[in-house]
Amino acid sequence: MVSRAKPVGSAGTPVFAILLPLLCVTAFAVLIVTRPEVPQVDADTAMLNGVLLWNSIMPRAVLALIAGAALGLSGTLLQRVLRNPIADASTLGIASGAELAMTAAMSFSPLLIGFSREMAAFGGGLAAVALVLALSWRRGLDPVTVALSGMIVSLIASALSVTLILSRGEYAMSIHIWGAGSLSQQDWNGALSLGPRLILGFAAALLLVRPLRILALDDSGARSLGLALHSTRLAIVALAVWLAASVISEVGVIGFVGLAAPAIAMLVGARSTGKLMLTAPLMGAGLLFLTDCLTQILGPGFTDLAPTGAATALLGGPLLLCLLPRVHSVSAVAAQSTAALNRLAKPILALGALFIALALIFAVVLTLGPAEDGWHIATGSLLTDLLPFRLPRTIVAAGAGAMLAAAGFIMQRVTGNPIASPEVLGVSSGAGVGLTVALFLFGFPSAIIMLLAMALGALTAFLAMIAISVRAQFSPERMLLAGVGIGAFAMAIVTMVLAQGDMRGYILLTWLSGSTNRAGAFEAWTAIISLVVLTAPLPFLSRWLTILPLGAGPSHAIGLHVGVSRLALAILAALMTAIASFLVGPLSLTGLIAPHLARLAGFRAPGHQLTASLLFGAGVLMAADWLSRVVIYPYQVPVGLFAALIGGPYLIWLLSRKEVQQ
Repeated sequence: MVSRAKPVGSAGTPVFAILLPLLCVTAFAVLIVTRPEVPQVDADTAMLNGVLLWNSIMPRAVLALIAGAALGLSGTLLQRVLRNPIADASTLGIASGAELAMTAAMSFSPLLIGFSREMAAFGGGLAAVALVLALSWRRGLDPVTVALSGMIVSLIASALSVTLILSRGEYAMSIHIWGAGSLSQQDWNGALSLGPRLILGFAAALLLVRPLRILALDDSGARSLGLALHSTRLAIVALAVWLAASVISEVGVIGFVGLAAPAIAMLVGARSTGKLMLTAPLMGAGLLFLTDCLTQILGPGFTDLAPTGAATALLGGPLLLCLLPRVHSVSAVAAQSTAALNRLAKPILALGALFIALALIFAVVLTLGPAEDGWHIATGSLLTDLLPFRLPRTIVAAGAGAMLAAAGFIMQRVTGNPIASPEVLGVSSGAGVGLTVALFLFGFPSAIIMLLAMALGALTAFLAMIAISVRAQFSPERMLLAGVGIGAFAMAIVTMVLAQGDMRGYILLTWLSGSTNRAGAFEAWTAIISLVVLTAPLPFLSRWLTILPLGAGPSHAIGLHVGVSRLALAILAALMTAIASFLVGPLSLTGLIAPHLARLAGFRAPGHQLTASLLFGAGVLMAADWLSRVVIYPYQVPVGLFAALIGGPYLIWLLSRKEVQQ
C-alpha cells in the first residue's frame, strides 16, 4: 500500500542531522540577544526583565521542545500502525475533534473543562479518529481513504466548532484564538504538566516497538506471528491520540508537526521502527522549537508574528504535496465509468419537474416559518413586511448554490474525478487566501475588491491543482490528496489572521460561517448577475465538457486544444467559486452534492446534467438556508455551516460505496 522512500545517501545524512540543531541554536541565540526588554531605569525594571526571561521565554522554549517531541512521537505511531506516510493528528481529524470537544465543553460546561481539559480533548480526538477508521475499514485502511475520511471529519468538526463560537459570541471567540496554538507562557506549569506525559508516552511506545515491527508486515503475516491485530492497533492509536490531545489541551492545535517529524527523521537516515521512535521526537522538538523562535524574532515588540500552531500549519500543504509520490492506494475513488445506474428516458420532462420543485421550494422558503405562537404561512401585508428580509437571502442562497454546482460540475469534467469540487480541491480555501490578502493590503476593502481578490485566490488554487494533476496523470487519489494539501495550506493562512482577534479576524470568521443574515440588495443582485453571466457560456462549451473527461490523449486526438480549454473552464469555475464563497462561505459542499444528485437522478448528457446540477444546487442551498433559520428558532445557524453538516454525511456515504460512478 505504501512504497518505501529511497534511502538518503551517507553524504547527505549528516547535513540533515546537523542542520536542524544548528538552526535551533542559532535562532534561540538571536532571540535571547534581540528579545524586547523593558528599559532599565532601576532595580525593579531589571528584575522584571529577569522575570520575562525565566518565567516566559525559558519555559516557552522547554514547552516547545516537549510538545514537538510528543507530536513527533504521536505522528510516528500513527504512520507506522496505519502504514500511512501522511497520517498525523491534523490529517486524521484528531486535532479538529479535540478542539470541538473543548469548545463544546467550554461553551456549555466551563466547570467540566476546568476539571480536565485533557480528558475532553482526548475524548474528542478519539471519537474523531474512531470515525475515520470506521469509514476506512472496508478498504483495509487505504491511505487515501483514510486521508479523505480525515478531511471530512475535520470539516464537520470545524463547522460545528465555528457554529458554537458564533452562538456563544466573545465568550467562545477566545477558544478559537487559543485553538490556533500559542506557546506563550507565564510560568513553568505547562512544561511541568506536559513533560511527565511525554515520558510516560515514550515509555509506553518503547513497549510497543515489537508489535509495530510486526504490523509493518501485512495483516496475514502479523496474524501468523500471533499478534492480536485489532487490540494492538487500538492500543497504539489510543496512545498516539493521548499524546496529541495532551499537547492540544495545553497549548492548542499545533498543525502538521506529527506529519513532518517522521518525514525529516527518514531524511536523516532513520528507517527501522526503533530508530524512527527515537529520531522523530527529536525532529519534532527541533522543528517546533525553531518555528516558535522565528515567530518571536519576526514579531513586533512583545507580540508574536503569528501563533506557533498556525505557523507550523503552513508546512502541512507543501509537505503533503511532497509526500504524494510515497502514497499508493487501492483506488479509493474508482475511475470514471460510462455505465449508467439509470438513464432518464425523457430528461426534458424531468428537468421541467425539477424546475417546478425548485419554484415550490422558493415559495415555501419565502412564506413558511415559525413564530412564538407556532408556524405561520405569510400572506398579504405580513409577506410584504417579511420580503425585504427573506427575499435577498433566498436569492443569495439559490444563486450561490447554483454557481457552486456549476463549478463542481466543471471541475469534475475537467479532472475526470467524480469527487472533485471547490471545497474538496481547496479552491474555496484559495478564495479565502485572496480575501485574507485583501484584508491585509486594504484594511477594510470594498465588496468589489474582496470579490476580485477571492477570484484571484480561487483561480490560483485551481490552476495549481490542475498542474499537480497533470504531473500525476490525473490520478484521482493524488488529486484529492493534493486538494487536501492546498486546502490545509490556505486555511493555515486564514487561521493566522483569525488568531489575531481583531476586526479582520471577525470578518474572516463571518465568511467562514457563510451567514446570509446580512444579505441585501447588493448581494442578491451580485448572485443573479454573476449566475447569468458566468453560466451563459457553458452551453457553448458542451463539446469541451464532453471530451475532457476522456483524458489528454484522446482529447488531443480529437483535435481539442486541452490547455486552452482547461484554462478557460478553470477561470469560469474559479470566478463562480469565489463569488459563491463570498456569499455563503467555503464549507457548504454544494459543489460536490449537486452534480452527484444530477447523475443519481439519471441525467447523463452534459447539457442535461449541467442544468440539473444548477437546479439541485439552488434547491439544496435554499432548503439549507430555510432549515438554518427554523431548526433552532429563534436562533439561526449560518447557512454555509448548516449545508456542510448536510454535505459531510453525504460525502461519508459516497466514500463508503465500493465505487463512485461518473
